[in-house]
Amino acid sequence: MLLAETRNETQGASTLGLEASLWEATNRLRSNMDAAEYKHVVLGLLFLKYVSDKFEARRTLLEKQYSDPSSEMYLPSEEARTMMLEDRDSYTAEGVFWVPEGHRWDDLRKAGKQPEIGQIINDAMEAIERENESLKGILPKNFNRRELSPTMLGGLIDTFSRGELADEERKDEDVLGRVYEYLLGRYASDEGKSGGEFFTPRSVVSLLTEMIRPYRGRIYDPCCGSGGMFVQAEKFVEAHAGHRNDLAVYGQEMNPTTWRLAQMNLAIRGIEGNLGPVWGDSFADDKHPDLRADFILSNPPFNISQWGGERLTDDKRWGYGVPPAGNANYAWLQHMLHHLSPTGTMAVVLANGSLTVNSSNQGEIRKNMVEDDVVECIVALPSQLFYSVQIPVSVWFLTKDKSAKKVKTEDPQRDRHGEFLFIDARNVGYMESRTQRNLSPEDIAKIADTYNAWRGDPNLQPYEDVPGFCASVKTQAVADAGYALSPGRYVGAVEIEDDGVPVEEKIARLSEEIREGFASRADLQLKIEAALDSLEAAE
Repeated sequence: MLLAETRNETQGASTLGLEASLWEATNRLRSNMDAAEYKHVVLGLLFLKYVSDKFEARRTLLEKQYSDPSSEMYLPSEEARTMMLEDRDSYTAEGVFWVPEGHRWDDLRKAGKQPEIGQIINDAMEAIERENESLKGILPKNFNRRELSPTMLGGLIDTFSRGELADEERKDEDVLGRVYEYLLGRYASDEGKSGGEFFTPRSVVSLLTEMIRPYRGRIYDPCCGSGGMFVQAEKFVEAHAGHRNDLAVYGQEMNPTTWRLAQMNLAIRGIEGNLGPVWGDSFADDKHPDLRADFILSNPPFNISQWGGERLTDDKRWGYGVPPAGNANYAWLQHMLHHLSPTGTMAVVLANGSLTVNSSNQGEIRKNMVEDDVVECIVALPSQLFYSVQIPVSVWFLTKDKSAKKVKTEDPQRDRHGEFLFIDARNVGYMESRTQRNLSPEDIAKIADTYNAWRGDPNLQPYEDVPGFCASVKTQAVADAGYALSPGRYVGAVEIEDDGVPVEEKIARLSEEIREGFASRADLQLKIEAALDSLEAAE
């Protein structure tokens, strides 16, 4: 099912040409401005276009209803119709942001070439924030900077006024959302390591989502970046005939500019989320202390050394041991386990070192987690998947409940208490560019189906170990390996099919091929020397 859905999405994404062309158009206007700064200009304007489009679409619908005598909302008086079209509640009641008169997209288009366009955009952002409580403190309001020329801003307004972005014939309300996501990814790629702090590659998010299957419940990410985990989870729900309201979104982000990007990303997708009243550090200032989530998806910053651990040594979240102040990896794992519901599942991306490290109490914490049976699966991924690091990484899947009931099967053989699944996917994927690797839909399906078959999905073929790729291992085997969790230790080597040819015959054939190669090389050398002698004689 995953492959079919992904192929349909890929085939339907003919708008990639639109997205790529918008990237090129906006990038031509960037001049010498730093990409890290420029992205807030571009994405802020794109968000303004989004709220204006939604407002105008609602206004057009109301105008038709007020003017149609057969409609229950018909208003015979033109004056009454005009007044009701400016009734704020008629928009906000339908989840549409109210855009005050004089600050709508058409107003910006008309002023696009004026010297004061930067201040006009600032005024529009402030007016929209003032009229919509959920947007307060989120929108960028620094468009009157010297480096933002009227030519640049006017050009961006013209670019986002293209008909393809508002063509009603497309019947696609998500076009601006896809453009927003595409531009986020391109900026993250351009920014490299710093870009990885706010954006997780889409294929990695898709893998995590397809594995834990967040159909319904509370979903949480304590370091949510620009909100990509939430967007992909909502896509998963809708792809499986659910509704975005089936998930309640909770998140936190400590970088204020990234927190604002996430808020806009959710809003442009129509997702209502609780990312806290302001940005904040999940360790020192947990915005959701009482939350117990059904699903946790997260890509926390790897190996951070200054996370304030020395001030939190007595924290109740450290049920498996106090994490070292010099590395937050096991602090992230335990923070999320603390917020996981009794039947919940979490997927966390971490650097591979966390699988084997024993220093500073980390080995003891890992041992305690294994013995308490909260580790469910480890997936080793290839290098070059992330913008922030080129090293290979792994995904930890943790749960407090490995029972068969959790995966809706009555087969007692599917109860995985005391077992761990290891998947070695370091050799999957393809190089999308010289420096960036991606996971194909087939890669994602193979890994996700292996995990869910192991969990007991009755719609999949029964799970079997595959040498070199996956293995289901008992607690004792992990203990015998010193509680190291690297999949390569357990999956073994890939089986090579026996072709029936005796070893002696293979050696003889190989020896003959090598001798023939030596003879060919000697013959070629003689011919080249003869040609050189002829050239010297001719001179």
